[in-house]
Amino acid sequence: MVDGTAAGEPLRMVLVVGVAGSGKSTVGRLLAERLSWEYRDADEFHSEAGRARMAAGHPLTDSDRGPWLAAIAEWMDQAIAAGRRAVVTCSALKRAYRDKLLAGRPGVLLVYLHGSRELLESRLAGRSGHFFPADLLDSQLAVLQEPEPDEHPLTVEIDQSPEAAVAAVLSLMRGEAAPGAATAGRDEEPAVRAVARDGPAASSSPTGASWRLVRGDQSAVVVELGGALREYAVHGRPLLDGFSAASAVTGGRGQLLVPWPNRVGGGHYRFGGRSLQLPLTEVEKGNAIHGLLRWALWRPLARTDDSVVLGTTLCPQPGYPFLLDVRVTYRLEPDGLTTAVHATNTGTEPAPYGVGQHPYLTVGTELVDSAVLTVPARYLLRADDRGLPLGRESVDGTPYDFRAARPLGDLRLDTAFTGLDRTADGRATVRLEHPSGHHGVDLWLGEGTRYVQVYTGDTLAGSERRRGLAVEPMSCPPDAFRNGTDLTVLEPGATHVLRWGLNPWGYA
Repeated sequence: MVDGTAAGEPLRMVLVVGVAGSGKSTVGRLLAERLSWEYRDADEFHSEAGRARMAAGHPLTDSDRGPWLAAIAEWMDQAIAAGRRAVVTCSALKRAYRDKLLAGRPGVLLVYLHGSRELLESRLAGRSGHFFPADLLDSQLAVLQEPEPDEHPLTVEIDQSPEAAVAAVLSLMRGEAAPGAATAGRDEEPAVRAVARDGPAASSSPTGASWRLVRGDQSAVVVELGGALREYAVHGRPLLDGFSAASAVTGGRGQLLVPWPNRVGGGHYRFGGRSLQLPLTEVEKGNAIHGLLRWALWRPLARTDDSVVLGTTLCPQPGYPFLLDVRVTYRLEPDGLTTAVHATNTGTEPAPYGVGQHPYLTVGTELVDSAVLTVPARYLLRADDRGLPLGRESVDGTPYDFRAARPLGDLRLDTAFTGLDRTADGRATVRLEHPSGHHGVDLWLGEGTRYVQVYTGDTLAGSERRRGLAVEPMSCPPDAFRNGTDLTVLEPGATHVLRWGLNPWGYA
């Protein structure tokens, strides 16, 4: 379970930092409760003179803070020496302050709570009974030096509930993706991974801000629009046929498909005794396609150098009068990229639900025709000319049997497969291999993936046709809202998880 801190030491303590109003005390206390660790608030270490100075509206000077930081550091050393695990909170606004608390203590993890001035002001305005007056916020922001990459921070946004912020911290610490992930007990130490980080870039890109993840020779880029996966590369060699920063998304590239993947024929379905009509987004075929969140802006909830958690809310709307909280975690692991999509029904009634994602794989061939494909599926879904399923049939004796690896050739695919053969770890693996056999990429299908759609892109614009192979993990088949096949019904408070990932090979 233990990967340790960025310095390779077992994790013994979490230091939660941020300016006044960021929720340090609340988040720190909740985090300690979830971990079953000791909790201390740095305010407890202030002298009476220091408290009185702040209560009178006077910011502390560096000389005022010296004894305070020394007292916190001494307590940390005592706790670590005694083998106690703890969460401690402290504003630690300057790099020099954090260095006093982190230097020489490699088992301490830094968590930074980040929020806008407006949000911080509103929180302080609503706080009473605290010795720190709201009008000292300006002085804190004036001296704030945000944590830098070499401090290996976990940065969590505060524009969410304290419980959600704690879930984001835990997800990054433990290598999990779940809001409300299982807690670590006293004998389970959270895992932390961190390497160089580029933050979200504010730009005029048509897909909004972006987050670059880096781990060793791997890199990936995730964008704000739709929470989509734009790039994934190893040694600088792309394994996704994605899109550039200056380009709009076409063909569904890298997009998350929520609350249904693929199509709903006519956009019309019945659920809970109601007749519901979705907007028709594949107008030429009269279908509603790929869900409702492809063009929504997803906000960052937590990030490290090699991972990011994005989230959004699917509000009730015409055709889908249900309320969902949706999060996606992208993480670079030693052997590849992992993706996990969590959806929680935060409404008061059951909701129909399906999910998928739409990456296009490439192994460096000009067209996918010469690439070698393996799909460990026993069945395919025959579809009509609108892409709607007519029924399931065996792949035996058909051109669609890719259980043994073979080149794609000129075969046109826009086909859903199921009956996936899985290994002992519960994964099924679709492999795309270079014709040389020297390198390729495996797309594994994990929890929540019952189907995979494979699409050769023959209906795309001319320059994009057959340039990459879409391999789409899906929780349910096309038209599940109408036919009910493997449709998930999310009860209020319930969460669905979809996990998939990419493992490159032969690129060393």
